[in-house]
Amino acid sequence: MTKTGLDLIFSNFPKRFIKARLGLVVHPASINRNFIHTVDVFFMKGFNISALFGPQHGIRGETQDNMIEWEGFKDPKTNIQIYSLYGKNRKPTQDMLKDTDCLVIDLQDIGARYYTYIWTMDLIMEACHELGKSVIVLDRPNPIGCDITEGPVLDINFSSFVGLKPLPIRHGMTIGEISLYLKDIYYKNLELYVVKMKGYRRSMWFDDTFLHWIMPSPNMPTLDTATVYPGQCLLEGTNISEGRGTTRPFEIFGAPFIDPDKLLKRLKEYRLKGCLFRPLYFQPTFHKFAGQICGGAQIHITNRLKYKPFETSVVIIKSIIDLYPKEKIWRDPPYEYEYHKLPIDIIVGTDRLRLDIENNKSLKAMSSWWQRDAIQFNKTVMKKYTLYD
Repeated sequence: MTKTGLDLIFSNFPKRFIKARLGLVVHPASINRNFIHTVDVFFMKGFNISALFGPQHGIRGETQDNMIEWEGFKDPKTNIQIYSLYGKNRKPTQDMLKDTDCLVIDLQDIGARYYTYIWTMDLIMEACHELGKSVIVLDRPNPIGCDITEGPVLDINFSSFVGLKPLPIRHGMTIGEISLYLKDIYYKNLELYVVKMKGYRRSMWFDDTFLHWIMPSPNMPTLDTATVYPGQCLLEGTNISEGRGTTRPFEIFGAPFIDPDKLLKRLKEYRLKGCLFRPLYFQPTFHKFAGQICGGAQIHITNRLKYKPFETSVVIIKSIIDLYPKEKIWRDPPYEYEYHKLPIDIIVGTDRLRLDIENNKSLKAMSSWWQRDAIQFNKTVMKKYTLYD
């Protein structure tokens, strides 16, 4: 049975901050194993909470889609000021932090570089580093395990809010481990504490922990969604629906111009491991092609240890481009506050993948360089910051 950092705050919280003015950075999945929210846990135990901060999608999941900003308000339950870190400001300002000594971060990550909560943490660490504030990270599991990495490491020339610092796409780290990496490389003078988990191993998936799955964002309803997300988020950089507006976002994908049977015939040629594709038609209720009939497929995971989400989604995109060369596949900017570079390039963290696909490179040729990226990151970076066996 895994206990998160939140479950262990009463025994492992840094003692010098017990009486400090704390800012809590939370979202809907910030709960303990008894479904009590982090804010309520801290209040029940008499901590001095001076401010609350929420990332993308809000402190309680107020916003559905990407690039839908929200602004701060007074919490009606506690009368404490809630600050938005996905609105006018994504980095806490000096005014936001004036009444706090330390920010406590309790966010459930998904294990993919482009999931924005780790970058909210990065900007918090940067602000606290500049202003002499401290940071405590309450660690939580990587839902898709820490023993598998995949995909390109970010080229800093393509940094954005879906990737501010070098990480592979499937990064294989917990949010606490990422905070140690960011401090060591970028914020050496920051006072940082990580409240480690208990009963957690790097090979664990979320359903091995006996914790409750709470949607960390509105389009992350299940562990299956998180499993495909490190690949299927690539579709956000295309004019192919990633299934937003359906009951199975990211697992379902397609577009009005796609013939499902024709697409599946092409996908089968790649003999992808760990998954099967089921042809289907669907009608999104919002987002891309809202109200239109789309042809496509649903990904069904048959062996999550063999399944390679990034490689699989590259094959999906490449197959659709090959079958429908006259269709405009790449989405135009803006995307996540980037107004010039193509969304697909900032999602991948390099333009190399897009150029390889456009130049009809083979899957083997493409995967060789991103596999080297991930292996090199494991050897030179990740192993320095591992907190668990």
